[in-house]
Amino acid sequence: MTTDAPRTYITTTIPYVNARPHLGFALELVQADVLARHRRQAGDDVRLLTGTDDNSLKNVIAAEAAGVGVQEFVDRNAVAFEELRDPLSVSFDDFIRTSSDPRHRAGVERLWHRVAAAGDLYRKHYEGLYCVGCEQFWAPGDLDAGRCPEHGTPPRPVAEENWFFRLSRYADTLRGLIEDGTLRIEPASRRNEVLSLIDGGLHDFSVSRSRTRARGWGIPVPGDDDQVVYVWWDALGNYVTGLGYGTGGEDFDRWWAGGGRRIHLLGKGVIRFHAVYWPAMLLSAGLPLPTDILVHDYLTVDGRKISKSAGTVVDPAGLVAEYGTDAVRWWLLRDVPRTGDADFTAESLVRRHDGDLAGGVGNLVNRVVTMIHRYRAGRPPGAAPLHGAPAVSEWLARAVTESAERVDAALEAYDFRQAASAVWTVLEEANRCVDATRPWVHARAEQDGDHAAGERLDEVLGTLLASCLVLAERLTPFLPDAAARITAQCTPVDGVLPPPVPLFPRLADAATPPPRPAG
Repeated sequence: MTTDAPRTYITTTIPYVNARPHLGFALELVQADVLARHRRQAGDDVRLLTGTDDNSLKNVIAAEAAGVGVQEFVDRNAVAFEELRDPLSVSFDDFIRTSSDPRHRAGVERLWHRVAAAGDLYRKHYEGLYCVGCEQFWAPGDLDAGRCPEHGTPPRPVAEENWFFRLSRYADTLRGLIEDGTLRIEPASRRNEVLSLIDGGLHDFSVSRSRTRARGWGIPVPGDDDQVVYVWWDALGNYVTGLGYGTGGEDFDRWWAGGGRRIHLLGKGVIRFHAVYWPAMLLSAGLPLPTDILVHDYLTVDGRKISKSAGTVVDPAGLVAEYGTDAVRWWLLRDVPRTGDADFTAESLVRRHDGDLAGGVGNLVNRVVTMIHRYRAGRPPGAAPLHGAPAVSEWLARAVTESAERVDAALEAYDFRQAASAVWTVLEEANRCVDATRPWVHARAEQDGDHAAGERLDEVLGTLLASCLVLAERLTPFLPDAAARITAQCTPVDGVLPPPVPLFPRLADAATPPPRPAG
């Protein structure tokens, strides 16, 4: 169904499935979900795509080590990525798999033909140093003491004949599009990094691999069965093949070719592919570019990047099973900075949950609902405006208005920690309202026959209940499950609020010790 609402198309990277998912990918999923939920809340028509990159040599090597067929291996591991939807409460609309989704191969082939028709593909002999970990060739000068700077392993010498893409043809155009903001890259440090890459000279890159070296796995090059399409060319295409590019239908026209925002989320290690290779491929094919490329840094464990190949893995599904969805999402959003790596520990997750959620949000809602039960038999007073008497509610009303504006600004700047902090101003002012108005004082005065005190108590309780509902609305993109529980706790059933219950039991009180990351 089409609407006239603004359109926002959001994608994550699609990870290799050589092992089960780790917390680093969960970070990207949750960030994408927050953006999607926020834009839906604002009235946008939103589509969120994620998936898995099945056609990698890394996956073939891992399947051989496991002693199973490649398709069986990738099928098994891909399920673990798709099943992150429920534990992380991620609202993706589509999930694409590059080895089995019928949309994908057709779209990759169409993209290849379009680029070939532009004269941007040619075949030549090539020798170079190849890192299987990041599936790319490295120049000797770009290595770190002879090792891949991303994976810390020596790349392997490779000599073969491949197809190449004329990347060098698009350097000036790319630079202009980035400099004028047509292709927006955030944060600014990553934008500058991409401009430096371009200014350093763009070289044509290999976009195929011999079928022999690929172990026969991957999408065959159209018209050249001795070669398979390079995994990055293959994988990057998912952003349009998932919309039916190559198989027809209106999704591609609506979400990519028809305007609106096209937002890619990705980690800093793959910025070259997304901010240089992919836009150049699109330019060659005559297709629109993404509008926004939003780059996050890494999660680390004991200062080392979380990585399947490095063995520093934190299982997000296991983490949720131990601590809950809210705790995991909130740590990822509240503790991870906009720039710079973030070191994960289970202890910091517990502290953040118990301090912010159990001791903050949960405590406020419990106090308000308990007072309404104690002083009004659970029947909340009529809805009280946040603007108006008592005067302290003006502070709260201002916090509510400003928090919405600050969340918008922070998410537009791709700063999730700042956005989460903006939500917190509502909580802080609601607590201030409780302390300043002292509802229990009005309740005692009412019991002594002061009817005006009873009216003031109704105003205070109505204001506080309204603030809890606003807090739930603000939290919805960040903690959808918790927001739903807050709303249910603060919504009367047959005129009476549900009895107060702990919304966030303290994790530090749990008997089980925190799990240690594998590796």
